Amino acid sequence: MAFNPSLYSGYFDSYIIRSLMDSNQYLSALWATPHTYNPCLIGHPALTRTFHNGFNSIPQLCSAPHQTYLSPAPHCLDMKGDGDRDSPTVELEDRELWEKFHGLESEMVITKSGRRMFPPFKVRIRGLDKRSKYILLLDIVSVDDCRYKFHNGKWMPAGKSDPEMPRRMYIHPDSPCTGEQWAQKSISFHKLKLTNNVSDKHGFAILNSMHKYQPRLHLVRADDILLIPVSPFRTFVFKETTFIAVTAYQNDKITQLKIDHNPFAKGFRETGG
Repeated sequence: MAFNPSLYSGYFDSYIIRSLMDSNQYLSALWATPHTYNPCLIGHPALTRTFHNGFNSIPQLCSAPHQTYLSPAPHCLDMKGDGDRDSPTVELEDRELWEKFHGLESEMVITKSGRRMFPPFKVRIRGLDKRSKYILLLDIVSVDDCRYKFHNGKWMPAGKSDPEMPRRMYIHPDSPCTGEQWAQKSISFHKLKLTNNVSDKHGFAILNSMHKYQPRLHLVRADDILLIPVSPFRTFVFKETTFIAVTAYQNDKITQLKIDHNPFAKGFRETGG
């Protein structure tokens, strides 16, 4: 099942939470509302570099019974009276590298045993209240209802998407931390692994091959995991981080970019495979 940040007046609705955390720092929860997903943050001009917004505005996030897709929307739903304590700015690290991959339609390999993302998802956060504590979460959602194929050097839709895999919410292992502590460091989600194993027991993100996905960062103001359902939050999305899940790289240019920039791509350099 999947996490649903659908809320009223800017707070998680507690009945959507099924389980809060397991030993692998993942959150699972129920999708609550049978409506189309409408992330109002997508398409915001600031998303390409630094997304700046306070807790006084929230994304309108809903879901369909089986699939959840991203669609552009120009506005955010205001949450009145909660924006004075913090005005968070989230900056995607290695943005130029992400843009190189995005320009070629980025691919991420998924395996049964799990594979880490490259580039890794890393951010810097500023503008938080120094003394308040925050929890950081990451999930990966479907961009649309299409399955894709790589043909004549480019990706194109190739029919209806497969049924969505069970989805999970990754909780950053340093959570909760104060705003001051989060601001002092680069925040990396490099330990998150991607898999196509629907029976995975390790808490990896379960994805369909040849489908397009978007990572989402959720910033929750809370000092305890158990308070997530009743805490204000912000969601941040960077369009550069979209990718197509594959079991083997399809675009040779993507393969070369991985070789050039990933220090762990030694096998590719030595074997050419």
